[in-house]
Amino acid sequence: MPEDEPLVPEEVLTSAKDQLADEEISLADNEEILHALSELTPVYENERSYFVLGNYDREPIRRLNLVIDRLNRRRDAYAFRMVDIRGEWDNSIQKFCLIADIVTYLVGVAEKEPSDFLVEQGLFVGTTEFFAKSHVLKRVYKDEEHPFGWMQDGVFELFEQQGRLYRWETEEELVDVTEELP
Repeated sequence: MPEDEPLVPEEVLTSAKDQLADEEISLADNEEILHALSELTPVYENERSYFVLGNYDREPIRRLNLVIDRLNRRRDAYAFRMVDIRGEWDNSIQKFCLIADIVTYLVGVAEKEPSDFLVEQGLFVGTTEFFAKSHVLKRVYKDEEHPFGWMQDGVFELFEQQGRLYRWETEEELVDVTEELP
């Protein structure tokens, strides 16, 4: 696929961009966004930054935190979750896009549980820029052939074709695949 060709149809991207553009931001909202982004100073102070997304339920968030901990052990690296950026954001897609624009890498930890990062997975492949810096750590479930469904499987296939899909089953394997990230 040519590098500048979008991974999703142009009509879908145009619709999403129009929806974001239709939402007006007040001066107070803009100031709150700027304040929240000022918390991201470590993104600029380190050579690499990792925006880690995934499930915030009790057990899965432990694994997200494990990934963040491992990435933060690297020299000159900073890893964080969306909830680490404070502020009352009415539009989480806007928050995601603003943060995703400034980080070095987007890392998704995919598990089949509810409250996963489905919307963000779509955004990962929605623009060439986000796709180019995204990596997915996909959990494997032994007794299930397609635990994620056909839409997510399509996203995973795109990452696998680019060598940026990492499979894990246990927490030890999750640590191992995290070490493989750039």
